[in-house]
Amino acid sequence: MTILKQYLRKFYTTTRSPLPIHLEQAWWAFVGGTIAVLVLESLSRSMDITLLIAPFGASCVLAFALPEAPLSQPRNIIGGHFITTLCGLIIAHLFGHGMWALALGVGLGIAAMLLTKTTHPPAGANPIIVITSASSWSFLFQPVLIGSIVIVCIALLYNNLFKNKKYPSFWL
Repeated sequence: MTILKQYLRKFYTTTRSPLPIHLEQAWWAFVGGTIAVLVLESLSRSMDITLLIAPFGASCVLAFALPEAPLSQPRNIIGGHFITTLCGLIIAHLFGHGMWALALGVGLGIAAMLLTKTTHPPAGANPIIVITSASSWSFLFQPVLIGSIVIVCIALLYNNLFKNKKYPSFWL
């Protein structure tokens, strides 16, 4: 068998998704995510600042649908968003806003999250946002740091309302 055939065989599977469907879990994740985005946008409007960015929607998926997952923990949500934004800002400052900067920003952000144990997949989008919008250094604190802290605070308050949940699983 050729190397190409062996490689392409890896794409084939008959296995189905093992994820169960739980209507109650879906309902409460919907409510949690709705509350988090509503709070972020309400704070943004009342304080006339931006606290909501698109990756926070994906962070809400993890924080409210899978709060026990390692990637959903406070250090990952806050740290992942902070580190990848910092990486994007550094790359933009050093290399500008071109296609190589975008690629390097995302790659560096991924590596930095892994090395700091703060992996949070939604945060991988932050360097793209920072570089394409030519964000200033203040973007690191507002919306990123403040917004991610707000999400974690809501997740702490909301997820611990349920007897069968404990959030966070770990802080450090």
